[in-house]
Amino acid sequence: MTTAQPVARCDTDCFLDKVKSLLPNGGNLSLCLTCGACASGCPATGLENMDPRKFLRMVVLGMDKEITKHPWVWMCSMCTRCTYVCPMEINIAGLVFEARKLWPREERPKGILGSCDMALRNESCSAMGTPPEDFRFVVEDVLEEVRETQPGWENLQAPLEKQGAHFFLSQNSREPVTEPDEMVPLWKILHLAGADWTYSCTGWGGENYCMFLADDENWKKIAESSLRRAEELGCKVYLNTECGHSTYSVWAADKKFGINSPLEIAPMVAYYYEWIRSGKLKVSSDWNKDLKIKFTVQDPCNQIRKSYGDVQADKMRYVVKACVGEENFIDMVPNKSNNFCCGGGGGYLQSGYTEARFKYGKIKFDQIIATGADYCLTPCHNCHAQIHELAEHYEGVYHVTHLWSIIALSLGILAENEREYLGDNLKEVWLPGEPGTPDPFAGR
Repeated sequence: MTTAQPVARCDTDCFLDKVKSLLPNGGNLSLCLTCGACASGCPATGLENMDPRKFLRMVVLGMDKEITKHPWVWMCSMCTRCTYVCPMEINIAGLVFEARKLWPREERPKGILGSCDMALRNESCSAMGTPPEDFRFVVEDVLEEVRETQPGWENLQAPLEKQGAHFFLSQNSREPVTEPDEMVPLWKILHLAGADWTYSCTGWGGENYCMFLADDENWKKIAESSLRRAEELGCKVYLNTECGHSTYSVWAADKKFGINSPLEIAPMVAYYYEWIRSGKLKVSSDWNKDLKIKFTVQDPCNQIRKSYGDVQADKMRYVVKACVGEENFIDMVPNKSNNFCCGGGGGYLQSGYTEARFKYGKIKFDQIIATGADYCLTPCHNCHAQIHELAEHYEGVYHVTHLWSIIALSLGILAENEREYLGDNLKEVWLPGEPGTPDPFAGR
């Protein structure tokens, strides 16, 4: 006896038929067991009366009219946790990505659209529209100020267009445009590690909102422009700053579009780990022995679950524990590849669906509060912004900061003006040159 299959409600050119060839295993969505594992673990469940299982069934049943221009596709962050927990590994996030294309391009969220188009209009690939000459000015101006005002850093470098450098460093636009002092700790870390690196004035923008827009042509264009510039400079490693979607957008574009760059595309945390393990970065958690300030980490979906996996998550934890003390680290539950998305990815911050984004993020907020941690560290700009806003919205008492800030603090090199995201309990801890602060140049 055979089981009758549901008849699609569309007569021709169904969405399901379009996406089958784009999904793994031929897009066999009939493998769905309707077990609900996807929906039960998805922070977007219930928003706009939708959830992953319901969305999938609508696709299978040919309910194209109902899914076309459905706003839920912009409330799903495409974090892929549904696929991670699905016993049949059905790529629901891939369906959502394709469903975003059902919206006319000009009707997609204005914030994401504007950031994509802004990056296409300038050689920097900066979503904030920073042209090459402005980027050069900011880098050189900030570097000059550090050399003149911070003893011991007279020879600090922030190279531009250095031919043959080992690392090509991407840079999220937020720092040079709105908080340039935040670039400095990373420059200092690279200096102490002895890294041979360079920026370029073109192709440096470490963000790709065309990916969030589901604009494949321009996702590829931006990623390829940046990779090719790194290749022109003769670099060996495309090194992403602490930006989850930037890392993923380049890594995934290289594979998806057959760019086939010879460069290693690496997240910054992997090199933090390597430099600390090798002793190039002599971090110490002594500053926290008596303070006992507690830390947790957010696993960026794009850097962990969607790309580099739990190996990368373990490296991040090694780095954090080395800097703050293992006894002062508290993990979220669940964590690593099974962690919940915070709601900052997928273009959510620019989508305009702010109320839905806060509802989505409540799971993450509750996770952080449950740890009792004073700080949540994350190597991702979107996670950083979202988790910070969640604290304000739900009146949380934790702080959010980049890994580079805590690494620099644990090295004794974090200047007073480089502590924007630290709370009062860390504003004066191990200030450079103060009694008790280690000398980063000792023995060098």
